[in-house]
Amino acid sequence: MTSNTPSFTHSQSEEENLFKKHEIFKIEGRDKRGYTVLRVIGKYFPARLLSVDALKKYLEDEIFPSLGESPFSVVYVNTGVNRSDNFPGISALRSIYEAIPIKIKENLDSIYFLHPGFQSRLFLATFGRLVFPGPGGWYWKVRYVNRLEFLWENVRRKEIEIPEYVYEEEEEMEYRPPTLDYGMESDHPRLYGAPILDCTISTYSMRGIA
Repeated sequence: MTSNTPSFTHSQSEEENLFKKHEIFKIEGRDKRGYTVLRVIGKYFPARLLSVDALKKYLEDEIFPSLGESPFSVVYVNTGVNRSDNFPGISALRSIYEAIPIKIKENLDSIYFLHPGFQSRLFLATFGRLVFPGPGGWYWKVRYVNRLEFLWENVRRKEIEIPEYVYEEEEEMEYRPPTLDYGMESDHPRLYGAPILDCTISTYSMRGIA
């Protein structure tokens, strides 16, 4: 049986400092509708080293107050994520979600999920409604973004910092066989207005799964 208990023991303050050092969560820039953007770098999240309680406290002290009372969007960078190193587990995700203030949940407009892979899509399709429940649950706000160029159609490019390794991944994509449909997708497009989901691919195309 796999355990989600951290492999090493750190004090809570040390764990919180890791979040700050790597800027895993950073509020910066705005999307095209003027909403504040919370950028999350999945590759930098050390799930094996950190406790759920430390993450909850960090979000409560450092992130939620800065989001304020206004609508916001999340840019989640999935590029380079490794399940064994970066995934905290289903129960941990559910616990974190339940600890988020109701007002914060309601104010979230969209989650731009950059470079989704097969495992992440499968996980959300299978467990998304369980982990992020409710008619207004975050599962329904996820929008898969397969390339940066489509992210910039919805987020102000000059106002958000993307790690260099993400651009390197994009360059590698240029040399791969053109077997993937690139664009922005949702597993549930009817919940959104047409303008924001106007993209070049079929919403239900399985060819977009990488």
